[in-house]
Amino acid sequence: MKKITVVGAGLAGCEAAFTIAESGFSVDLIEMKPSRMSPAHHSANFAELVCSNSLKASRIDSAAGLLKEEMRRLGSVCLKAADASSVAAGGALAVDRSIFSQIVTEKIKSHKNINVIEKTADKVPDSGITVIATGPLTDGELASDIERKCGAKSLSFFDAAAPIVLADSIDFDKAFYASRYDRGDNDYINCPLNREEYTAFYNELINAESAVLKDFDKPLNVYEGCMPVEILAKRGEDSIRFGPLKPVGLRDPRTGHRPWAAVQLRRENADATMFNMVGFQTNLKFGEQKRVFSMIPGLENAEFVRYGVMHRNSFINSPKILNRDLSLKSDQNVFFAGQITGVEGYMESAACGIIAGINAVRRAQEKEPLVLPRFSMIGALLNYICDETNANFQPMGANFGILPPLDTNIRDKRERYGALSQRSLRWFDENEYKGETK
Repeated sequence: MKKITVVGAGLAGCEAAFTIAESGFSVDLIEMKPSRMSPAHHSANFAELVCSNSLKASRIDSAAGLLKEEMRRLGSVCLKAADASSVAAGGALAVDRSIFSQIVTEKIKSHKNINVIEKTADKVPDSGITVIATGPLTDGELASDIERKCGAKSLSFFDAAAPIVLADSIDFDKAFYASRYDRGDNDYINCPLNREEYTAFYNELINAESAVLKDFDKPLNVYEGCMPVEILAKRGEDSIRFGPLKPVGLRDPRTGHRPWAAVQLRRENADATMFNMVGFQTNLKFGEQKRVFSMIPGLENAEFVRYGVMHRNSFINSPKILNRDLSLKSDQNVFFAGQITGVEGYMESAACGIIAGINAVRRAQEKEPLVLPRFSMIGALLNYICDETNANFQPMGANFGILPPLDTNIRDKRERYGALSQRSLRWFDENEYKGETK
């Protein structure tokens, strides 16, 4: 039986390993946990979610929903685990992160074609076909070897994790359950602020003290989707009120009116005992987080089970060094997958892993690679990160802006997004692509 090596058991690595194993190939999956843990990880399980527990919108006429539907057509192991560990989150697919990781780990470790090797990889394997899926915290000797092999300097950006509070420590005389525009079953906890409360909170937030970063952790650039809330707030007094604290679609039951601003908390686990603060990724010192976030109505006595933290993230210069099948231009037996390629987001990373796994198998079979059409969400995303004309490369998540336009102009945005989604899914239907590496 032919063997392919996968390095890293995050979402991308697990998808790549599972895809390869399902095709009948043997997989050596190298993972450093539990003997070595990165600063962001705490569990020995694979596919650990370290930031939000949301996999974003489920609607097919949304970019995130289309991405996930394409992944289902490709046989995603992570989406099967997500469906089995989902928690109520309105129109989003959110999961109990512990159950999610446990399910993925069990599926990987129990697969007859996957051999898990617990060790730290210090270099890119120099024999056979390999998928590198070591994530955005890749460092040390492996990072140096990747830079040497790629012949291009790796870049870095920073994201941040949001705090988590215990549900029973929230004051529901002020906070209330609701989903925007009554979508879902009141899945979010909402903490409304009037204008005076918001102004006081805002002023403390922008003047709060941030954690001191080590030299190697000082940001070169910050990905917009994970912008720390205190940095976003410094763009102007209304920046977060029109962003993560936007009150649209909500009505405060105490007043009967829309609040001036609203902090939303999303269910963190299946038992709904913990909630994370939506959009509150932060690099504030822990004491400052407790002080400032306790100013939010309903959170005055909140018990924080995890404070927000900021992480270093590295990604390669994919437009210069990767082919469209995710193989290195300088060595087509080496594939890259996941956030290290510059895709941004849980499902984007997982989707990247599926394609890398498929194409690693096709390379072994001496077949033409699978390059999904640009009008599919996965195809558009990988086209973006591998576009040689992308001179100022920055991470990218799924969005309809990267898809080519429709042949006909549809003014209504919801209808246009629906048509873009159907165009992609028709291709999957017509090609009857169900995950086989034909």
